[in-house]
Amino acid sequence: MSRRRRGVMSEQFKNELAKDLGFYQTIQQEGWGGIKAKDAGNMVKRAIEIAEQRLAGGGWHQP
Repeated sequence: MSRRRRGVMSEQFKNELAKDLGFYQTIQQEGWGGIKAKDAGNMVKRAIEIAEQRLAGGGWHQP
C-alpha cells in the first residue's frame, strides 16, 4: 500500500521559485515532471536559503 506524500511547499511558493530560477515556462508546458533534476535541486536549495533567512529574521529578499 503506497501513501501519497503531502508537499511541504505550497504551489504558490514553488511557482515563485520556478519563476525566480528561470524554469517556470517548462512547468507551464510540461508540468513538474518536465523539470530537470538539477532545477529541482536548485529549487530545494533556494527554499532552504529562504527558510534560513526567515528564521534569522531577515525575511525574503529576492536577488
